[in-house]
Amino acid sequence: MGSHKLFPSFSLSVSPATNLRRPLNNGRVNASLNMDVEAPNPLKLKSNGSNEVIEKDAKFIVATYARAPVVLSSGKGCKLYDPEGREFLDCAAGIAVNASLNMDVEAPNPLKLKSNGSNEVIEKDAKFIVATYARAPVVLSSGKGCKLYDPEGREFLDCAAGIAVNALGHGDPDWLRAVTEQASILTHVSNAYYSSPQAELAERLVGNSFADRVFFTNSGTEANEAAIKFSRKFQRFIHPDNKQPATAFISFTNSFHGRTMGALALTSKEHYRSPFEPVMPGVTFLEYGNIQAAIDRIRNGMIAAVFVEPVQGEGGIYSATKEFLQALRSACDDAGSLLVFDEVQCGLGRTGYLWAHEAYGVFPDMMTLAKPLAGGLPIGATLVTERVASAIAHGDHGSTFAGSPFVCSAAICVFNKIANPSFLSSVSKKGDYMKELLNQKLGGNPHVKEIRGWGLMIGIELDVSASPLVDACRNSGLLVLTAGKGNVVRLVPPLIISEEELKHAAEILHECLPALDNSN
Repeated sequence: MGSHKLFPSFSLSVSPATNLRRPLNNGRVNASLNMDVEAPNPLKLKSNGSNEVIEKDAKFIVATYARAPVVLSSGKGCKLYDPEGREFLDCAAGIAVNASLNMDVEAPNPLKLKSNGSNEVIEKDAKFIVATYARAPVVLSSGKGCKLYDPEGREFLDCAAGIAVNALGHGDPDWLRAVTEQASILTHVSNAYYSSPQAELAERLVGNSFADRVFFTNSGTEANEAAIKFSRKFQRFIHPDNKQPATAFISFTNSFHGRTMGALALTSKEHYRSPFEPVMPGVTFLEYGNIQAAIDRIRNGMIAAVFVEPVQGEGGIYSATKEFLQALRSACDDAGSLLVFDEVQCGLGRTGYLWAHEAYGVFPDMMTLAKPLAGGLPIGATLVTERVASAIAHGDHGSTFAGSPFVCSAAICVFNKIANPSFLSSVSKKGDYMKELLNQKLGGNPHVKEIRGWGLMIGIELDVSASPLVDACRNSGLLVLTAGKGNVVRLVPPLIISEEELKHAAEILHECLPALDNSN
């Protein structure tokens, strides 16, 4: 059972697996796999039949693609094969993507790989890469479990997880097996054709959520861009005679929805938007949690959709209240607006629930996902109800790379593990344990204002800048992040982290607290 104090007047205790439509793997936990295997012959592998894949695609995936009636399940050189063994000479190359691929390779041991020294890498980065990132002065060259290593062999305990991405840590054996096997079979075919891994992943996401269909993207930002487009298309679809359908959006203070122009327009921090003005017009920012302001603005009309994070990550680890999300749901229903939950960071087990909104019992029209879904490979997804999907037609949106067999195979592995009720329960318990440790070790420090969050999504709010503490922790072998206005230490470790590792992280944070005394 997961138990969370979400806000002062509301205590919630429900199963982390609430709202799962059907159990994954009949409730069994995935066993560890041995990686010392021979790469399979892609021409001898079994696959779902073409008809089954096409039927699943039609049932679970948003119909933006006018696919050829072909399922591609394996390939070798310039030949592709369907599940029935038919051979195709490939002169499409996944729409000019698959230039060359040598299949006869052995998976390397990440801990034995040679790497350039840290200084050399940093110098090349400074010389050749556009300077959009204020990187920490660390080069990471390998990882195992919750540990990362630089080229000189220094070890770091990872409580950043690639910004909440590496849910299974580094080098998970099941994940490695999934990606190496799929890489030896088929990596990319474009969305002009059907593929079994994409249909299988869509079926799992739909079968364990409110949604009826899925649209795949390459990132959370792209998932939100898709939701923006789908919202406007939906309003035109349901009001075909209206020459001025609803096109505006509502977002909230401290929100973060991405950095491309549409998603950026929904992101509240002005310093992200101002260098690129004018961004997409028609976005109103309201105070996160202000029920009356939201109701008034939605009921005034012309709102295509409301975008909200049930738990804000980049914004500082703030949780919505049940009353707030219920009010948004009710107001959107009354006004004909769509409700979009951005669970790019808080979804997929991060809070101890498969979806963060399950804890509130409030369900959206669309939900965007990304970060942990493929365990470190680029993927995003926009989950929608059938009502929304019915407004979307072939050609309304698309992507060359999204939903590739390679990435979807990795995501199936990750999803099967995270969706297991025992896995979710462990995340909830470890989150409670970590908050207890942090309150014991940090709570008495005058600079610590609040320790909040749930599951393994935890924020430590300070009355000074968090950067000196983050830097000191890194120098002591612990990787953590900042959030909010730069005054929140954000902990989003791999979901597999052990209690012993959490204890070690809390000890390092405690030892590094003196770094705050000179902060301002």
